[in-house]
Amino acid sequence: MSGVDDRSVTVRVPAKVNVQLAVGGARPDGFHDLANVFLAVSLFDEVTVTPAARLTVTCAGPDAHQVPLDTSNLAARAATLLAERHGIAPDVHIHIAKDIPVAGGMAGGSADGAAALLACDALWGLHSTRAALLADCAELGSDVPFSLVGGAALGTGRGEQLTELPVGGNFHWVFAAADGGLSTPAVYGEFDRLNEGVQVPAPRASGALLEALRSGDPTALAGALSNDLQPAALSLRPSLRSTLDLGMSAGALAALVSGSGPTTAFLAKNAEAATAVAEALRASGTCRTARVATSPAPGATIV
Repeated sequence: MSGVDDRSVTVRVPAKVNVQLAVGGARPDGFHDLANVFLAVSLFDEVTVTPAARLTVTCAGPDAHQVPLDTSNLAARAATLLAERHGIAPDVHIHIAKDIPVAGGMAGGSADGAAALLACDALWGLHSTRAALLADCAELGSDVPFSLVGGAALGTGRGEQLTELPVGGNFHWVFAAADGGLSTPAVYGEFDRLNEGVQVPAPRASGALLEALRSGDPTALAGALSNDLQPAALSLRPSLRSTLDLGMSAGALAALVSGSGPTTAFLAKNAEAATAVAEALRASGTCRTARVATSPAPGATIV
């Protein structure tokens, strides 16, 4: 345990990239069936919970001003949900040390929800089972369960039903953060608009992609990356195409929009190539910043 109080608990939690995001048509409940292959990457938030007179949230770090500090914050919702489950008051101070891009398609808010859930469970001595925590994560949001699990996993349903996947090596990434965010509901809405009148096939995981992960082969993975939301994200933010093109010309093996965007992800052959791509992106003026990371990374972990 660590933090500002000897009773505090700090949890470190990773960002994610979707190496495949296959999207089905809209369901009656407004969600979409997915075949969503998650890969956790080494950009982390740290969430610290400490006993307090009432539930409060603070945040520090890049883009912290964009993080809501009220009860809409997923970390606050996680604390409230867990407390209600056990008939206790959610009287904690939640501090988020933010390093995952905000509203960037990398599950930063979901990561904070998973981290707060695990941290509060430990702080309150609840000893919840992994299955119970995953069920609470799924109630909080589609991406939250993977933030708890980390590594690599296939998410089906709306993305919350996870099957963990083997990964045979480390992959090197560059993530370029754009100015401003993209609303996930808006991107799905644009997906529906672009596919109006089209029979959208049922989403299925790519066998070639799963084998590339299993073998740890970056070139094979580069050839198998896909994101069905990318056309919608580019429709709403056409400037992202320049970032994608620049990263490829700088030597990336592949480039794609990360999740619903607007962060763009670049797979590199090795660490040196990732550094070169990041430097070119930073110098290009096509993005706000570029970060190097590796995968897979562990899920939410008490530190």
